[in-house]
Amino acid sequence: MTVQLDIDISVQQLRVLENGCELRRYPVSTAKNGPGQLKGSECTPTGWHRVRAKIGANAPINSVFVGRRPTGEIYTPQLAVAHPQRDWILSRILWLGGLEPGHNRYGNVDSTWRYIYIHGCPDNLMQAIPASHGCIRMLNADVIELFEAIPVGCRVLIHSE
Repeated sequence: MTVQLDIDISVQQLRVLENGCELRRYPVSTAKNGPGQLKGSECTPTGWHRVRAKIGANAPINSVFVGRRPTGEIYTPQLAVAHPQRDWILSRILWLGGLEPGHNRYGNVDSTWRYIYIHGCPDNLMQAIPASHGCIRMLNADVIELFEAIPVGCRVLIHSE
């Protein structure tokens, strides 16, 4: 059994594949700046990745994370008003690591050290249009379901076709 993720930037979708067969499909929101590799570009990196870490197991839905650590806060519209500059990372984090040296691994293109995640965001902001700072955003219930379904090490292909 080989499970992998296929993220198509052009249609803002993440598919869960097992031995090439689609098991599930989710809407996502990738970078507002489009695809790209460079650190500081706020673009979504392309190519082959793997899930290098899963963060947030058993955290309540809408738990707020800063620096990959739970803050103890639960996202609400009132919290959003109190912190208008936050890039909300909610519920679960799947931290990605690039697998292609020179493309998304090592140096100024390294997806791990760009802190590229698949993560939850405020559900009202997840409209399946490019809007993130480089990460792949998902609805909170969806990212929790995905988190439970895939292992650390799961391969992830991010592309625009």
